[in-house]
Amino acid sequence: MEILVGIGIFFSIVLLIEGAYFFIRGLSNPERKEVRTRLKKISSVSFEDEPIDIVRKKVLSKIPWLNRLLLGFRWSDRLNLLLRQADAKRPLGVFVLLSVVLAFAGLFIGSRFYSNYMILIPVAVFLGLIPLFYLLVKKTRRMNKFQQQLPDALDLISRALKAGHALSSGLKMVGDEMTDPIGTEFSITFQEINFGLDFMEALKNLADRVDCPDLKFFIISIVLQRETGGNLVETLGNISYLIRERFKLQGRVRVLAAQGKLSAAILVALPFVVALGFYILNPKYIQVLTTEPAGRIVILFALLLMGIGILFMRKMIDIKV
Repeated sequence: MEILVGIGIFFSIVLLIEGAYFFIRGLSNPERKEVRTRLKKISSVSFEDEPIDIVRKKVLSKIPWLNRLLLGFRWSDRLNLLLRQADAKRPLGVFVLLSVVLAFAGLFIGSRFYSNYMILIPVAVFLGLIPLFYLLVKKTRRMNKFQQQLPDALDLISRALKAGHALSSGLKMVGDEMTDPIGTEFSITFQEINFGLDFMEALKNLADRVDCPDLKFFIISIVLQRETGGNLVETLGNISYLIRERFKLQGRVRVLAAQGKLSAAILVALPFVVALGFYILNPKYIQVLTTEPAGRIVILFALLLMGIGILFMRKMIDIKV
């Protein structure tokens, strides 16, 4: 196990140094100098004999070997979509390297103070998953904000249609007048339509980028209106009204479930508070759980039961509207 720890430390240091190098290189921004040099030479360079590639390249990392490695994994597309939904400014490779460095750093630092790898490995895995948790939290906040902005966006599109504008113009108005995230996403959709992409394909891309069930109702209503006809303005108004009414109902449910959430938080924190109190008042009494093999098994079993209990409590207080 010591050999594995040494190998892990070596790779984590190499990745940390390489990540720091590319981060400093990104701050210096050599691309600007390269663009200026190419612009100066563009009048004297002939591109007649060179093939022109207009296909957009998928870049998951600025490190060439890491980019090739990530492109070979199936889950890279899902993680890259998560980055777009979370509006992360860094590519996927940065978060992958950060996860690896945090995991090996936690394993190395923990091994200096504690030799039980049954506990060190789960802690290292947890530290490695911190960037993923960060992205999930950012995505959830951004999607919730998108859902809150959606009724106003539907009203704006409905007013644009009443004024005689095309539906694409309504999408452009939303992109110009509303803030991120809904303004950004609708602007991307309008640009795709403006560049020649099929209207329905652009809406499908919007549904794929944004994890919002209400947005799918909006897209389905447009699809039905184009295939069967109907009053799209009235349909958008009804969808906007239903979304706002559901927000009101969610607020009432949130108030009624507040007591249950507080009780759940107290029940989860109570064992840790009691353990801390015992550790302060009588350390020898509580240290048996960490020094004896049977005590470690009890801790792992208790954490497992607590995790199952937390899942059950979340299901009980998470009321879908």
